[in-house]
Amino acid sequence: MKQLTVIVNEALEEVKGENIITLDVSNITAVMDTVIVVSGSTNRQVKALSNAVIEASKKAGFQPLGVEGMDGGEWVLVDLIDVVVHIMQPAVRDFYELEKLWSVRPNDIVVDN
Repeated sequence: MKQLTVIVNEALEEVKGENIITLDVSNITAVMDTVIVVSGSTNRQVKALSNAVIEASKKAGFQPLGVEGMDGGEWVLVDLIDVVVHIMQPAVRDFYELEKLWSVRPNDIVVDN
């Protein structure tokens, strides 16, 4: 899925996505291989970034499984099966800290009994 990751990142860069982070999560989950998190400064930019990802993916032959959050424009998730893209406004991104969540390895989790 490296090809799809490159396609998504190029689409995000073209529409001026901010603070693009690509995380390999293949050793954490079997659900996907890559999570991409990017910020858009306004609802309009979040939607534009989402549309750019969808169009570039389709053009390359990758059909999105689903798109969630396009109506609100604060956080849009584009599910490309092996690659999941989270396009968020900065305040939403700061609140949910997805990069931190997906950077935790199972062995790093400490459970107090």
